[in-house]
Amino acid sequence: MKNIFKSKSYVRVLAAVLWLGAGLATPALAMDAVQKLAQKEKPLLLDTLKELVQIESGSYELEGLEQIGAALTRRFTQLGAKVDMIDGNAEATRDSGSPEKIGRTLRATFTGTGTKKILLLAHMDTVYRKGMLAGQPYKIDGDRAYGLGIADNRQGMALILHTMTMLNVLNFRDYGTLTVLVTADEEVGSPASRHVLARLGAEHDATLSFEGGGTPQQAILSVATSGSANATITVRGRAAHSGSAPHLGINAVDELAHQILQSRDLSDAKIGLRANWVLAQGGLVRNMIPPGAQATMNIRVLRVQDLDGIEAKLKERIKNKLLPQAQVELNFERGRPPLEAKPASLALAHYGQKVAAEVGYKIKADDEPRGGGTDAAFAGLKTNNPVVEGFGLQGFGAHTTNAEYIVISSIEPRLYLATRMIMDIASGKAPLR
Repeated sequence: MKNIFKSKSYVRVLAAVLWLGAGLATPALAMDAVQKLAQKEKPLLLDTLKELVQIESGSYELEGLEQIGAALTRRFTQLGAKVDMIDGNAEATRDSGSPEKIGRTLRATFTGTGTKKILLLAHMDTVYRKGMLAGQPYKIDGDRAYGLGIADNRQGMALILHTMTMLNVLNFRDYGTLTVLVTADEEVGSPASRHVLARLGAEHDATLSFEGGGTPQQAILSVATSGSANATITVRGRAAHSGSAPHLGINAVDELAHQILQSRDLSDAKIGLRANWVLAQGGLVRNMIPPGAQATMNIRVLRVQDLDGIEAKLKERIKNKLLPQAQVELNFERGRPPLEAKPASLALAHYGQKVAAEVGYKIKADDEPRGGGTDAAFAGLKTNNPVVEGFGLQGFGAHTTNAEYIVISSIEPRLYLATRMIMDIASGKAPLR
């Protein structure tokens, strides 16, 4: 890896930083110092991305997750953080997709000289199974760096690492506490990390999350995402010969059809509630009255309260049965809550727009909820302090097997943005209310 500390450009930047410390610099010089550091960190960040992409760490791959955790621990410790690994298995909120053993969450704590508490979020797990990296190894093609998991979320980890490197070089420690949280279960709904995310979100003055920062065509900062849940109805009937004794059976498929039809009207466009039956199955063989059937509804909401509302409605609906002897059960599995747009979050995102414009980088501050879930939603669950998503790099192709990439030209402005936002939040310049 290249050594930034041996370069002449670094010496010039350091001189500007020392001048800053003497109180003789102008804001323009400060911005220039950050911009020059971002330029120097760009190739180093690409080196980090290459290293991280080569480690396969799907949500179910404990060995790879531990390897990522060890690499990050080493790097953050070198930067002066106190690092601990949090095992959340004991308090995990599990569902049908949760790994038997969930990977540990990394927390790196930097202690400064100020008062503001800032939380930075990323995740180390991917959706890919071990062995799939061979189909999309790391490579650079023009303005794109490809690799499995590079956009979701190798880039987030790398961007935080090199932002902290820049703050170290600038000798900036005006924050009170700067906490980096890198989860290992984001892609499976954060069953083990959701509690620590909510707790730390409430304890910090601002949360910046480093999921992707938009498409190749449009850079964004987002303050709202949708929440999700899955509702599964299971019907138990009784088997019987469908030709000679159908009257002795209890047709689970008939009852399931009734349950589906009477719950088709739960979507509500006015509040952004979408409830759709997406899976159904029933019966064993074609000459038997089906003794069992099951269907799953996928639910998306924009408000936390609407998850409670639709669960209550489904519980009430299933009491109305077509076949009184059939048994009907509801299993309601909550995914992530929505990240609800808050005035403080939008104000901070708009401030980010202005910071990015200092280097000619145009960003959209987006308060329209997006479909993908985010750990930022858990961080914002118990606080009115600002929570802003999308501080990561621009890119495309997340959750694909051969087309995932980040936009290389977004590295410098995003490093500049993240560094300056932390500095301005810590110094009280950025709005937090």
